[in-house]
Amino acid sequence: MVTIKRDRCGYCGACVGVCPVGAIELAETRLLVNEACVDCGLCLAACPVGALKSSDEAETEAVPLRRRYDVVVVGAGPGGSVAARESAELGLSVLLLEKRQEVGSPVRCAEGMAHDLLVPFIEPDPHWISAEVSKAEITVIGDGTTATRQAEGGRGYVLERRVFDRVLAEEAAKAGAQVMVKTAATGLLLEDGVVRGVVAQGPAGSMEIECAIVVGADGVESQVGPWAGLDTTLPLKDAMACAQYLLAGIEIDPACCYYYVGQEVAPGGYAWAFPKGEGKANVGLGVQADLATDSALNYLTHFIEGQPHLAQGSPVTLVVGGVPVGPPLPCLVANGLMLVGDAARQVDPLTGGGIANAMLAGRLAAEVAAQAVAASDTSVAALALYEERWTASRGRKMARNYRLKERFGSGERTSPDFLRLFMVAVGGI
Repeated sequence: MVTIKRDRCGYCGACVGVCPVGAIELAETRLLVNEACVDCGLCLAACPVGALKSSDEAETEAVPLRRRYDVVVVGAGPGGSVAARESAELGLSVLLLEKRQEVGSPVRCAEGMAHDLLVPFIEPDPHWISAEVSKAEITVIGDGTTATRQAEGGRGYVLERRVFDRVLAEEAAKAGAQVMVKTAATGLLLEDGVVRGVVAQGPAGSMEIECAIVVGADGVESQVGPWAGLDTTLPLKDAMACAQYLLAGIEIDPACCYYYVGQEVAPGGYAWAFPKGEGKANVGLGVQADLATDSALNYLTHFIEGQPHLAQGSPVTLVVGGVPVGPPLPCLVANGLMLVGDAARQVDPLTGGGIANAMLAGRLAAEVAAQAVAASDTSVAALALYEERWTASRGRKMARNYRLKERFGSGERTSPDFLRLFMVAVGGI
């Protein structure tokens, strides 16, 4: 019976079409082989990546590959790719690891970003911009009534993250970083409590990769920090559960981002509709995990059903995820390690926006990494400069926004005072 090398499988389905007995099934990102398999070998020939193995094929152990870099970045989101690109531009040898087979997919983001926060890192390009926005509208929904506030004059974008993230990774490669997809960090190399590299699993098997500094940019689900002894546990009250559809066939202002607040709509959070051009929009919401009495997806379904202009649309994509909206982590660094982006909880607690924060953190981490490598000092004391610079630049504002969020209980987030704060905050989402 054929077996699957899951770390190599690309889930393309080529094997399914050639199987004469219907023994192979593709279920999203899982390939299944059932007992009807007659081990004919046709699927082995059809597989473009050698991910299938016949029952009589000899089992071979992958030879561990020893490699050394100045910096290994785990995670090719915006923060990780910027950290890799700028580390390479500063003359460091860099490896960028991405566990998924495609950088930028799946998207787990509303995709909004302010112009002023984007341009320090990359010039806007129509190839990865779905809409340019200049207006925001906030609607309060509750007790059978609605009230709307509007603001104009800002400049921002709704990105196409699948393309945007890939471009950032390509920029890192152009700068000299080596990019490896479908390669997951599975642990850290530790020596007397000091991070000396990563253990990775990829198509070539298990690898031990040595480096001077690891940058953990592996998202809200980050394991890099805990492996190094950092406590990144997120309390439920600081976790937002999110769901989003890309709706097609709707009519909304293509230059306006819409926000909806109300306990019945999204307890502790808000709903949004961000234009994506040509009658499309990202329509989603986030709910505070400890307040929600239903799943985020069910809240989203109910919200859309209550908005006739959205209910007429057809969902063509569904994405789900979690967003950390807690206070700053007590520590962002360890000996030989720095955390950036969602892995470092560097998200605006009022809005849940984190792209710009992650990119800034990636730049700061790269600058500190270059200094640390040059001085042959990657101790926690040396890398603490990254944490200091983050706090001085953007971290202080995030800490303030968390205090503001905590000042207004979930039932007070439709008050005029909170809405004024929120309107200012979403201008930089």
